[in-house]
Amino acid sequence: MGIPCDDVVVIKEGKTPSEPSVVTVNCPDKAGLGCDLCRIILQFGLCVTKGDFSTDGRWCYIVLWVVPHHSSLKVDWESLKDRLSSACPPSCFFSFYLNQVSNVPTPPPVYLLKFWCHDQRGSLHDVTKILCELEILIQRVKVMPTPDGRVLDLFFITDCLDLLHTKQRRDNICEHLMAALGEYCITCELKLPGPEYESLQGNSSLPPAIAEELFSYQLKDEEAYPKALSSNMGAVKKASITVDNSLSPVHTVLQIECVDQKGLFYDVLRTSKDCNIQIAYGRFSSTKKGFRNLDLFIRQTDGKKIGDPESQVALCSRLKEEMVHPLRVIIANRGPDIELLVANPVELCGKGRPLVFYDVTLALKKLRVSIFAAEIVRHSTLDCQWEVYRFLLDDSREFPLSSKQARGKIVEKVRRTLMGW
Repeated sequence: MGIPCDDVVVIKEGKTPSEPSVVTVNCPDKAGLGCDLCRIILQFGLCVTKGDFSTDGRWCYIVLWVVPHHSSLKVDWESLKDRLSSACPPSCFFSFYLNQVSNVPTPPPVYLLKFWCHDQRGSLHDVTKILCELEILIQRVKVMPTPDGRVLDLFFITDCLDLLHTKQRRDNICEHLMAALGEYCITCELKLPGPEYESLQGNSSLPPAIAEELFSYQLKDEEAYPKALSSNMGAVKKASITVDNSLSPVHTVLQIECVDQKGLFYDVLRTSKDCNIQIAYGRFSSTKKGFRNLDLFIRQTDGKKIGDPESQVALCSRLKEEMVHPLRVIIANRGPDIELLVANPVELCGKGRPLVFYDVTLALKKLRVSIFAAEIVRHSTLDCQWEVYRFLLDDSREFPLSSKQARGKIVEKVRRTLMGW
């Protein structure tokens, strides 16, 4: 027997804004469930301060302590509960779940949000913020300014609530946008896309020199190799992973210490999911002096420990790369223009990292850097697919883009916003 549907997800809100809320999930297990749940929590602008994760291969129990990334953020806890519940396998009758586990849900259809507005510094972030609050996911973006001072924004979106087929939902989104932009908004339209979306489905062709700079980061050999078990780990400046096969009779144990950052738990679970690693038990500790400790009891899909040294090195290298350098940020010349590029790896299931476009546009708005044009594209390297955010920036007196110092400040601000520092 399972447990009542209402008890699959339980959220206990903090009594004060600074007190963490506790999210408990108790449901049948499925591959990548922890990753899916952490992606949703990240979409709602929440940070995991600590967590416990356990599964016996059939049933999963997760407890996460979460706080908003920004104190001004208002979290719709009821909506979060519904979204988390929808990501869990059916649990009212466990036998029913076993019979239906092979059924893969159909992804929601993509819609085109098209609106004209007068150019205004920071308006792109304002639109993005509203869409996030309405639980809209941005799949692709095309922002095109015109010589007369207007901007045509094309947002290709999906609805987390799966209600865009209703006129009420579409009208509600347009009304929110027009109210927020006020006199700067000229027209707003939301409909199913035509051929314009198909033309954006292929991978981008970044210039080779830019692609090399954006994706060339690699760990040194001594950084990739797992540490031997030691009683004195000492202070570390980079991600440190200890591998041990003696602490558990059936699991390989990973002890991880790394710098704290936004989405860390999601990055670890996403990497484990893509590497076909099963986490039987995990503990995500509170921050101490800016560092996090994670203890993971893992095994391969065949139920065995990871005993092969080469497999250990490959897993540690992949995890360290995601913890040390999860997002790539550079500024490059694009002909006579200056382009900001931000890239993050895409999950094997095709889903990108949440809120990247939100964070980048927020950082640029705070710096008062104007965006001339923007788009989101996909780019494939030999071992990974990437989501690449491209922003053509306008030169200004505050940030003369010919200045190396100004460019460095932009990259630093964007990176720190993305990492939650």
